[in-house]
Amino acid sequence: MRHFNKLSNTFAIVVLCAASIAWVTAAGAASFDCSQAKAADEKAICSDAQLSAMDSQMAGLWYGYKAMPLLMGASGNRQDEAQAFLKSRTACGADTACLTKLYEQRIATLQKNIDWAVKNYCGNQ
Repeated sequence: MRHFNKLSNTFAIVVLCAASIAWVTAAGAASFDCSQAKAADEKAICSDAQLSAMDSQMAGLWYGYKAMPLLMGASGNRQDEAQAFLKSRTACGADTACLTKLYEQRIATLQKNIDWAVKNYCGNQ
């Protein structure tokens, strides 16, 4: 029964993550306030519907991934990866091809990391 409860908690996290992704994607807007966009990358994201949707999808995945219980070292790596993404995004500037590729990679990485975290968490309970 204890294993079932922990599995139920993990399932609830995954459902919450999926719901947040659906909500953010349905909104179709960037994950940040475009009226406050100042940097070239932010302006490019706000002016491109595809990039804006990718940013929202990535933000939903990040929200779910951030909520996943991880070991201490993995938790620090998670934050380092997020900072590296933002640094790379800034380096892209207004280059939409660069931003698109970066978002595709980040979304794929977050999906892989969430899958890994769910499998690891369930396997260790």
